[in-house]
Formats: sequence, structure tokens, C-alpha cells
Amino acid sequence: MISPITPSQEWWTAEEIAAAALPDLPASKRGVNMHAETRRWREVGPIAARHREGAKGGGWEYNWQLFPDRAKRQLLQAAAVKSAAPEAPARQSRDEAWAWYETLPQSVKAKAEARLKVIQQVEALEALQGRGRHLASVDVGKLTGTGTRTIWTWFSMIEGVRVDDRLPYLAPRNRAAVAWVRSKEYSPEFFEVLAADFLRLGQPPFSDSYRRAVRIAKAKGWDVLPERTMRRIMDRRVSNLSQILARRGVEAATRLYPPQVRDKSALAPMEAVNADFHKFDVFVSWPVPKGEAPLITRPQMVAFQDIFSGRILSWRLDLNPNSVAVQLCAGDMIETWGIPEHILLDNGREFAAKDITGGALTRYRFKVKEDDVPGLFTALGTKIHFATPYHGQAKPIERAFRDMCKSIALDPRFAGAYTGNTPLAKPEDYGSRAIALEEFQRVVAEGIEEHNTRVGRRSEVAWGRSFAQVFDEAYASAPIRKATEAQRRLWLLGAEGVRAKNTGAIWYQKNEFYADWLHEHAGKRLIIRFDLAAFHDGIHVYSFDNEYLGFAPCRQAVGFFSADEERSITRLRKAWLKAEKAALAAHRTLTAAEVGQMMDETAPVPLSPVESKVVKGVFGKNKGVPKRPRSAPTMSEAEVAQAQVVMLSDAAARQAQIAADDADTPRERFKRALELEQQIAAGEPITKDQRAALAAYQTSPEYIAERIMWGQFGASAEYFG
Repeated sequence: MISPITPSQEWWTAEEIAAAALPDLPASKRGVNMHAETRRWREVGPIAARHREGAKGGGWEYNWQLFPDRAKRQLLQAAAVKSAAPEAPARQSRDEAWAWYETLPQSVKAKAEARLKVIQQVEALEALQGRGRHLASVDVGKLTGTGTRTIWTWFSMIEGVRVDDRLPYLAPRNRAAVAWVRSKEYSPEFFEVLAADFLRLGQPPFSDSYRRAVRIAKAKGWDVLPERTMRRIMDRRVSNLSQILARRGVEAATRLYPPQVRDKSALAPMEAVNADFHKFDVFVSWPVPKGEAPLITRPQMVAFQDIFSGRILSWRLDLNPNSVAVQLCAGDMIETWGIPEHILLDNGREFAAKDITGGALTRYRFKVKEDDVPGLFTALGTKIHFATPYHGQAKPIERAFRDMCKSIALDPRFAGAYTGNTPLAKPEDYGSRAIALEEFQRVVAEGIEEHNTRVGRRSEVAWGRSFAQVFDEAYASAPIRKATEAQRRLWLLGAEGVRAKNTGAIWYQKNEFYADWLHEHAGKRLIIRFDLAAFHDGIHVYSFDNEYLGFAPCRQAVGFFSADEERSITRLRKAWLKAEKAALAAHRTLTAAEVGQMMDETAPVPLSPVESKVVKGVFGKNKGVPKRPRSAPTMSEAEVAQAQVVMLSDAAARQAQIAADDADTPRERFKRALELEQQIAAGEPITKDQRAALAAYQTSPEYIAERIMWGQFGASAEYFG
């Protein structure tokens, strides 16, 4: 049986009736008392009117049944809503309440703070005047425009709660309500089809995916919901990040992850640098030899940047990225500013080249060998770090390049030569002119200087200053490693690993380099370094553990019958032999005769022979007489003459064969070798001399070259003429 609905408060004082502001009832205590006297509420009896218990000076309370109909209807409606509401959930614990409060928006928190302020005012007024909480609530309610019943509701929300924990319990609870459950549901299969169509890399519009899913659902008999409803369900069930990952790919989802922010304030100038290539969006005309077509292209710039300050330390222009440009640009930086402790490089071939980072075990490009020539930064003791490929955020210099795309590439002096930053952003005057290389270098130099000296930078170390000011201020007191003269050769010169000949000479690029001291390193693996722009000026030679050995000049090839050069080389050879003899004499303080004399003086005394005590007997007839040697057969004079003729004819035949061999061309000698190989393959016998000669010829460069030619063109009938 359903119990009748009654208001939550059945007895009311005149003050409470006035504060409730019920319809058809006065809004003041005096007006309520006059209303009660006029309608004789007190004469009804104790069922409807009674004296309030415990009140000083009496005081009356009236039952809600005496109220006008409209007032009673409002109280019953409020009671009905309260009875229909679900049971309030168990109160949150202190930690749960504060954790939930932290998730609320500021507008909701502001309401909780306003409620707490009202409650504190009521409590302060109650303690100050001693009038009771109800009257204090009425007074505060009038000042703040808040109903007395509302204030009492707020007090009920914090009943039994510590004073310092009231704030989260006073927040509006609609934020903590359970999500509304829809009366009509959809088929799970319908959502699966919709998600499969919508969450794919083609990025179809949701409306199109919904229409296709509805068509399938109608055929299958599945329950569906309206499009806007399913869109909200999709957003609620599938997070925004998951949608981007499914529709736009991994790279787009990765960009949503906040980048790592590294603190530069702990660094010092030249402690860490980074470098990369940048391709300008400007057509530049490069100088070419006279008579050739002009070379117009977009130049590449390699630049080194100090990570601490952001200053561009050095830069060079080239046609394309290469290790030579990196080496020379690094030399400019080291020559001017010093040697960095750490360097962050791109993993491209130009930076991972062995000339730059050879010997570094973390290059992850090219094969790392134990006998690799140490690269520039490896030899200088700089710690090499390689950035993540295709990840511009890993290199701070990319930010500077982005500035240069605007400040330099869009310089008015490059008007007509600007190409646009994408193929779809070409200006109307695209390709109308090309800038001369010298002018381009001058404008780039101005632009980089302006980039370094521009004030108003907002980095964590700049604070409104320029990159150059930040660098110069800290550079003056920073410990900087400067390069020595020996270290300068590391970046001004190319490096190659070679093996010296048995004579000590070094051959490289068909050029011979020689110095007297190279005899000490004959046959050894060495490292040569040379000026890339003056190769024939000579080479600097290092051991394979990078120990400097000395300088070796280039020995130029001379004319075959040049008498002057012959005398010069003879003179040099004699001087060399004389110097070697002098060095040898310094080591040989005794002559061979003196050593022989010492040996004679220390020769052992000859021992007297020992006589045998046992003599072997000889038995038999004529056993002790030696046999007569057989006489050699005698030859007549005619036989001797005939033998001499045969010997002479054989010698002449051999000489003729040798002369014929010398006169043969390489093609003919190779042909005879092929014939011998064919005889061996067919099982035909050949002489021992032929087999030995064939084996020796097969190891010669002539045979190897002819064999390669025979493999390519041997099928031609005209190959052997």
C-alpha cells in the first residue's frame, strides 16, 4: 500500500512561513500573524495550532493544513518530487570528496565557495547574537538573496563533516550524478559496422559511414539510433586520440603528444652544438666554366648552432649535402669559437660519413670497422649524438631554419627568384630570375647576422636579449677548448687510410708521396690527411692510432728522357744514401775486421784427436783393395761435332722462341693460354714447362684483364683478329 504524501515539514512558525514565501501567504512575520488572527487559526485547536515548545515568551506553530490551497499544493509537489527521487548514495569519504572536487570546473567550484560563505555568515551571526540558527538563516538569506530552506539544505549537506572539509560536500551534486540511461538501445552489431567504416585511414565523413551502416542494419534487422545520437555515442566510447590514430595515422597521433622540453639554462656556450642542412627556397646561379650551360639550383646550407644561446656559429653553402661542406663548416666553428663538448647531428650520410664521425660506435650508418679512420669529431674528443631521423623537434636548429625561410628567403632582393615553400605555393613570378651566387652569399650573411643580433628573444636564457648577447656574456667566463695547430689539420684536410709500399712510398689517386722517414713505416697501414683544395702540395701522414708522423711531398711524374730530372733524382738518391750510411755508421762502432780479430782471439784451443780402441776387421779376398773406376765411353771426332751442332741448333730455337714470345701481343699470349687450358680440360697431355708457365701467367694482371674482356666479347669472331 502506498503511503500518503506529506510535506517534509508539517508545523511552521510565523517566521518560517514568511521566509518560505509560499503563494497566497504574507512574506513578513507581522503579516503572517495578522493573517492568522483574521482567519482565526489559533481557535481551531491543538490539531492545527499549538504553542511552540521551549520558546521564550510563547510563540505559535501552525499546521500546513491551515495554509491556502496554492501553498499546500506547492508543499505537496515538493514532497512528491523528493519521494520520487532515488535514495541518496552513501556519502563520499574525505579523500574521494576532495579528489572529485579537483575534477570540477571553476564555475562549479565558485558555487561551492559561495555556499560555504553563506554558511559561515549564518554561524557567525548565530554565535554573535545568540538568536538561533533559523533567525540567523533568515537574516543572511535576506542579505544574500538566498531562501531559508535552501540554507537549511546546505547545512544538511555538511552535517557531520569537519569544518575544513565542507567545500567539496557543498558543490552541486549534479556533476556526480550517474549518466542517464537511454530507454531505447541500439544493436551492438550496428555500432561495430559503423566504427569499422568510420575509423579508417580514408577519413570518410561520419554521415556517409552512418548511412552505409543503416543500410546494412535494415537488411540485418538491427536496432539503430539517429545520426546525431550515434555521433555522441562514438565520441563517448572512442577517445579523440583513438579516432585520430585510426583516421589520420601514427604520425598525426604522435604530434598530439607534448614534446619534451629540455632545460638549456644548465648548459654553457660551446658545451653542446647541433648541425643540419637547409635547402633555401631561392633559385641561385652557380658559376660554371665558360661555354657551359648555366647551373641554376636551390642551394644547400650547412650550419652549426650553439644549443645554449641559439646563436648560429658557422655556415657554408654548397650544391648538395656532403661531408666536405660539413668538415669545412665545422672547421670555421672550431677555429673561431673552440671545440664543443657534445654535438647533435642528423643521421644523414653527410654527417655519418667516416670523415666526420668515423670510429663512433653509434653512427648506425655504414659498416663500423675496427680499422676505421677516426673522424673529425671523434679525434677531437667530442661526444657525438645522433638525432631521431625525420623528427625536426629533436634538433633546435630547425627552429632557426624556419625563421630563415621567412627572413632570408623572402628578402626583397630575391624577388622573382623565390620558389615557394611547397610545389602548390609557387608565386606568379616563379622562375623569372636567378640570384648570382656572390649576391646570395652576401644577403645570407646579412640575414644570419640579423638573426643572431635580433633582440626580444623569449627563451629561458635570453629574457629579451639577442642570441649573440647571451652567447657573448657567458662565453667570456666559460671554459673553452681551443684547437692546436695539429688539430687544425683534422678539419682542413681530407683523410684516407692507405698502406705504404715496401719502399716506403705512398701512392694515392695515381700520385706518389715520399719522404725519407717513410722507410720506417714501409708496408704499414697509415692515415694520410691532405688539403682538399691543394692535393699536390703534399700529405700529412699519421699512424693508424692517429699519431702524427710527418709531411710527405708529392713526387711529380717527369719526362722519360729528361736529363735534368734524372740528374736531380740521382743527386737526391745519393744524398739519401749518404745520410743513411752516416746513420748506419753511427750504429756500427766496430768494423767487421775488428770483430773477426776478436773472434780469432777468443777461438777455442784445438783438441787432440782421440785414438780408437777398436779396429774393424776386413775379411775375404781383395776386400781392402778399392775397385777401379769404370772408364768413360769414348766418342769420335765426328760424333762430337754432330753433338755440338745439335746443341747450337737447340739454343737458337730457344732464343727464337723467347724473341717470338717477346714480340707477341697480350691478345696472342692470352690465346695460347686459352689453348693450353682447353687441352688440360680435354685431358690432353702438356709438358711440365708449359704447365708452370700457364700457372704463372694466370696470376698476372694481363691475364685477368684479358679474361674479363674475353668474358664480355669472346663470342665475337673478330676478337682474336
